Amino acid sequence: MQRYNILWADDEIDLLKPHILFLNNKGYDVTPVNSGADAIDKFENSYFDIVFLDENMPGMSGLETLGLIKANKPNVPVVMITKSEEEHIMEEAIGSKIADYLIKPLNPNQILMSVKKILDNKRLVTEKINLNYQQDFRSLSMAFNDRIDHLEWTEIYKKLVYWELQIDNTENKSMAEVLENQKEEANSNFAKFVLDNYEDWLNDPDSAKPLLSHQLMKKRVFPQIRDDRPLFMIVIDNLRYDQWKVIEPVVLNYFKVDEEELYYSILPTTTAYARNSIFSGMLPLEMAKFHPDIWIGEDIEEGKNKHEEEFLARQIAKLRLDIKHSYHKVIHANQGKHVVDNIHNLMGNDLNVIVYNFVDMLSHARTDMQMIRELAHDESAYRSITNSWFIHSPLLEAMKKISDKGGRMIITTDHGTIRVKRPFKIVGDKKTNTNLRYKQGKNLGYDGKNIFAVKHPESFHLPKVNVSTSYVFAMEDNFFAYPNNYNYYVNYYRDTFQHGGVSLEEMIIPIISLTSRNG
Repeated sequence: MQRYNILWADDEIDLLKPHILFLNNKGYDVTPVNSGADAIDKFENSYFDIVFLDENMPGMSGLETLGLIKANKPNVPVVMITKSEEEHIMEEAIGSKIADYLIKPLNPNQILMSVKKILDNKRLVTEKINLNYQQDFRSLSMAFNDRIDHLEWTEIYKKLVYWELQIDNTENKSMAEVLENQKEEANSNFAKFVLDNYEDWLNDPDSAKPLLSHQLMKKRVFPQIRDDRPLFMIVIDNLRYDQWKVIEPVVLNYFKVDEEELYYSILPTTTAYARNSIFSGMLPLEMAKFHPDIWIGEDIEEGKNKHEEEFLARQIAKLRLDIKHSYHKVIHANQGKHVVDNIHNLMGNDLNVIVYNFVDMLSHARTDMQMIRELAHDESAYRSITNSWFIHSPLLEAMKKISDKGGRMIITTDHGTIRVKRPFKIVGDKKTNTNLRYKQGKNLGYDGKNIFAVKHPESFHLPKVNVSTSYVFAMEDNFFAYPNNYNYYVNYYRDTFQHGGVSLEEMIIPIISLTSRNG
């Protein structure tokens, strides 16, 4: 066991010898001093893992000593010890970022607990998390190997994300590889589940089915519109459930969660299909049929999401909803700042939809830019960079303003992404789309069973460019690669984040209803 060095400053240090001996016997080396000035001298010439400071010392007080220590080495944990329970002393110490606050008289176990909480916390947390995950491993594996429904799959995915975030907090992430293998097995079984059930979800009114993209506005958004307070719907493109969980603590500073739910994205899990489906309230085939003037098919070289605002307006009109609404799409920071500046005016609407494209841009930038690939080299780093963006973004500023004005909010997304690892060879003509997780075209050629092939698109409510059009969806962590340029595709796209296919990460996505803490 590692021995730690403790500096303890107290003008009655001789009376604390029993406590010091107790710590020595527990494996800690304690350097005692009887003044703040002596503590600073020792601190400047030696290394200490933790400092104990008596607040009420003659000469240099504990708080003054604390200020000098933090100015010199701000990351060294300091425990303030005092006889006083005066609130202003506690507040000043806490404001100076102390690690703990103890009230005299002390007892040995109280001191030991504080030291362990600070110095051994990481090791103890790691041991506990690893043990708990090992105990849960078997029950999780048994669950996703059974015949289970869509709700049970969402619970399994939530559990896997929970363990992912927990293992992120361990020292050496020793269980990360085990969890990654378990996620791969889960995704393999989930893909088979979708293969067996997806067509029924779309066509059989009596099948047990999840909430799908085209039902989101009608079933979850419009029912929350009220006369007294506006509703803001924030659609963050590509936001996976794990990414929501890392930004959630920041959001909870300003909002209370009324409900957290997971719903299923339609296929293909792309912006062009899933997000248009959200705003139109229709599946892709119906969009192409009933709104040919604003539906942009695969055969047209044009942005596929230029008409979301119109789709939304038409869905509102179709449902005969008497609501005043707005729509904003944020791609650049200046657009985000414009929304922040305009929040006051938006408070007069019943519904305000704000689409944020940053996470989608991040996943594509990670593919295209080596620097981003280095910054977001794995799932944990990908979550971290998302969180870093969020806490510095105009979106958070907008949320603060919405909260200040007592607004309500829904945070959701259109689909997630998966880190792809295994290439799957496919052949298509020059008109075949470029997405790596699904292909749409005629005469698609491929070998192997690990694929979701749709020979009759109309059965899956997907439009056809011509009579022989078919779709194929990558499952698990596969990505499509052309044989004539195979090595390039494999080297360039392996370990990038993609979407369009069938996986837990792409299909099972969050929708969260929130109320302002100022409401």
